[in-house]
Amino acid sequence: MSVATNQFKTGMCIMYDGKMFLIVDFQHVKPGKGGAFVRTKLKDIKSGRVQEVTFRAGEKMEDVRVETKRLQYLYTDGSTFNFMDTSTYEQFEIGADFVGDQAKWLKENDEVAVVYAGGEMIGIEPPMFVELEVVETDPGFKGDTVQGGSKPATLETGAIVQVPMFVETGDKLKIDTRDGSYITRV
Repeated sequence: MSVATNQFKTGMCIMYDGKMFLIVDFQHVKPGKGGAFVRTKLKDIKSGRVQEVTFRAGEKMEDVRVETKRLQYLYTDGSTFNFMDTSTYEQFEIGADFVGDQAKWLKENDEVAVVYAGGEMIGIEPPMFVELEVVETDPGFKGDTVQGGSKPATLETGAIVQVPMFVETGDKLKIDTRDGSYITRV
């Protein structure tokens, strides 16, 4: 199925130059002189590189179908992460290098979205918010909060986030996984 440049949306997956690309950003430009065009930022799904590409208005590209499958994270043995499809109880092993940086938000029994494009696995999306316990942080002292300061805290998954001074070891925190920011204590 093909899609014209006027139908582009952020997050859409297209085939360009024989490779699958994710549209990160796009802008329709209509100069006073000459034909309209679409300026895009495309992320190569395999390498992760982002490049800028300009298309003529109305140009058609091949659309790649993107699907998500909900899987439950079971455990890791260091080199692979094990997931289970809760509807079929089928288990999947995914390499640690593929999971990458998202591993710091994975806690056993949490549900994640595995993204497929054109039948090929392209990424893992953890839940938008996770609740994790603080395993190590410096103690906060009375009077430290005058400027609303923050301190680093290590969470049970190994992630390090900036938290307010009043957070202590043992506290459960709600964290936004999109940018790794502290939301609230739970």
